Amino acid sequence: MTDGRSWQGNWKARLHERVRSRGYESLTAFAEARPTASLVALAEELGPDDVSGVQVYNELVAEAVRNHRVTRLVRGQLVRHLWGSLPNGWPAEMDDDNRFKVAKALGLWAGFIPETHKERGRLAREELRSNPPPAGWRPLGPDDELLRTLLPDEEA
Repeated sequence: MTDGRSWQGNWKARLHERVRSRGYESLTAFAEARPTASLVALAEELGPDDVSGVQVYNELVAEAVRNHRVTRLVRGQLVRHLWGSLPNGWPAEMDDDNRFKVAKALGLWAGFIPETHKERGRLAREELRSNPPPAGWRPLGPDDELLRTLLPDEEA
């Protein structure tokens, strides 16, 4: 975790330079090479003392908007939250403990959905609750078939 140094200087330039120094042309490419890593894990890999998860996310959103790939970003964030909250995949039984874990994953994800996609995210959450995926389901990335059904690409 950073101690505030992440906001000093030109943090965007620092972030993008770290990405390029690792052989990636964009932060999106770097993040997609690690589709199940949390934003914090991505930030720690790029600079444990001077890069924060919120900076990574802000720049991922900026790149997604520029490239008309916000829906893909939204799916990718769902993957990250599911992996963080449901390490054994989608639960087979919805007891209180598992209901909480699912609610946590979906609730955290909802907070990361850009305003333009909030309604689509709400509908996807409703669908996951009313028609749960198979037990053990853990999407490996934003191209997961179920995720693409729930949140199809619409951007031009």
